[in-house]
Amino acid sequence: MSGFAKIRRVLSKLRWPLAIILGAAFVLLAGWLRHRAFSSDPIFYSYLQIVGSLLGFTFAANALVRFRGTHDRLSLMLAFGFVLAGLIEMVSALGFYDGLASGQPVQMRIPLAWMVGRTLLAVLLIAAVVVERRVPHSREPSREMAIALIVVAVVAYLTSAAYLGSPAEPVVHPFAMIARPWDLFPAVLFLIAAVGYGRRLRRSHTSFDYALCGAAWLNVACHVAASQSDRILDAPFTLAQILKVSSYALVLGGALLDNVRLFDQVRHLAVTDSLTGLANYRNLLHSLDNEIQRARRSGRAFSLLLLDMDNLKGVNDRYGHLVGSQALRRLATTMRANSRSIDTAARYGGDEFALILPEANAEAAAVVARRVCERLSHDGELPRLTVSVGTAVFPQDGETIEQLLSTADRGLYRMKNRGGGVATLTRIAACL
Repeated sequence: MSGFAKIRRVLSKLRWPLAIILGAAFVLLAGWLRHRAFSSDPIFYSYLQIVGSLLGFTFAANALVRFRGTHDRLSLMLAFGFVLAGLIEMVSALGFYDGLASGQPVQMRIPLAWMVGRTLLAVLLIAAVVVERRVPHSREPSREMAIALIVVAVVAYLTSAAYLGSPAEPVVHPFAMIARPWDLFPAVLFLIAAVGYGRRLRRSHTSFDYALCGAAWLNVACHVAASQSDRILDAPFTLAQILKVSSYALVLGGALLDNVRLFDQVRHLAVTDSLTGLANYRNLLHSLDNEIQRARRSGRAFSLLLLDMDNLKGVNDRYGHLVGSQALRRLATTMRANSRSIDTAARYGGDEFALILPEANAEAAAVVARRVCERLSHDGELPRLTVSVGTAVFPQDGETIEQLLSTADRGLYRMKNRGGGVATLTRIAACL
């Protein structure tokens, strides 16, 4: 076991003691900041609110794009949750400045919009992970977007009504041990969400998943710090705002990184044959066109091999289609193992394959064809397979894609008519 693996294993065993120690240290830090003579500039506070709202809206847009592509219910609920959180934060910032302009003692009051928005986001984080675990994928995206919007609106209304109807107003207690005990409620909710997303990492390990878990923990720290704030704009409150905005930036960064991964997968699927992992027909034509252009510029020849598996129908009839599919994968593996990194191996269609050999003449192409035939027929697996091969060399056998494919196809069927799959250089050269 490597040193890194040992360290990771030890940290995994000690994660909860370490979490408790770090949590206690953070509480002490927040308490120490409470007694510092610090007051943040209202303009800085407004910048944090605006940046937080913009990050929330940007993440929501990315989450909706992700939902449309993956039908992932988690992304849908998070998108609406962050949109509402961003809107509420903008309203909170406007209310804060209205209070300052009117001379009201806003420094000693907890903004109701803060409590509603933070609680709503925490509830939706929990709901998203629960829904994803029960029913992870959507079947009717357009319909479910409307349903999710209604559900989120109802949750937002109930959350607002709960705070507005509460007999106790969320105010600051500057001389108490916990100045803002109300903030411990969303802290507990975010803690539940953090544990849920942490357990989710056992089955999903993308950057998006790690970012969600990290963002939930940052929000726990945000409300622990806010609970020690005895006046708006003091050091604990400013720290809480920075942690909140950092959580939005983290989850947005994770979503963007994961979108890059998803786009790479889509691009790979668009040019790759799903069964064999070789280039597909579209990619083959693109590579052939590029190779023709390169050969015309350099004046150097290249070769094209077409390969067709012999008696695949008989293999399917006798052993079943699963064995037939495995036979195609065996040929693909043999082609990859016996070609260069600059060569392009592709599935031409059905049981036909192609191999582009840059800067290879007819003799070199015959050597590669013989090697593929021999290695496939002696790969040690059953049933024993043989393959027929045809070749074309640019420019003597053709100067266009159609001409090269037609020449190679004629050579392939000449080999089939002579028995096919004969792995001798003399027979292959005669057929090619």
